[in-house]
Amino acid sequence: MRMHHFAIEVKDLEASAAFYQKYIGLQEESSFLFGGEKIVFLKDNDFRLELISNTEQSTSKPSSVHLCFEVDSIYAVIKHFNEDGIFAIEGPYKLENGWETIFFQGPNDEVIEFLQIGRKAGK
Repeated sequence: MRMHHFAIEVKDLEASAAFYQKYIGLQEESSFLFGGEKIVFLKDNDFRLELISNTEQSTSKPSSVHLCFEVDSIYAVIKHFNEDGIFAIEGPYKLENGWETIFFQGPNDEVIEFLQIGRKAGK
């Protein structure tokens, strides 16, 4: 298992992406809509930053972050967690790029995402 990305909810997706591209040197890897949110992945080598903007207007200050670990099989992760009575808070989902993802809640209410990319998706 290895870290895949760090995510930040932002108020202005375009301004935030421009900031990280200009000042940090990240390049856009992909962008898409998912579940009412606009998502942009920025990348530098193996580091990815996911910027998330809810398309519905919100007056609350964005503050949610999550950790994501790339795994060979999200289904092995599901089995491992379920064996201990821990169940997903979201997912599994299959994204338009073929990735599969699932979210669990950690012991401190943090959100932990597990992401399966590559050929093993769906198995």
